[in-house]
Amino acid sequence: MDGDLALIFGFILAVIMLVLPFAYIVNQRVQAHEERKLELEARAEEAKAEQLRFANGDYRKMEERVRVLERIATEGNHALATQIEELRALDAAESRRPEAAR
Repeated sequence: MDGDLALIFGFILAVIMLVLPFAYIVNQRVQAHEERKLELEARAEEAKAEQLRFANGDYRKMEERVRVLERIATEGNHALATQIEELRALDAAESRRPEAAR
């Protein structure tokens, strides 16, 4: 009976020696996958935040400036200097506003 017990114990030990390294490698790959997934989710959140920033005012401000420039280009040159000064005053007023108000 002792020989059979030793054989069973040896078999179990051999199986454990084969399974543990495999489990370790699988665990490392799963952790790397989870880390990569979290990194990609963080990048996606950053991209959404950037889109919201443009949607909340930066885009509108840029669109308003383009409209003013189109109006300047299509109208006569006699009002050009006045409109340029208006743009400068608008830009100066926006730069003086605190960041929290934007």
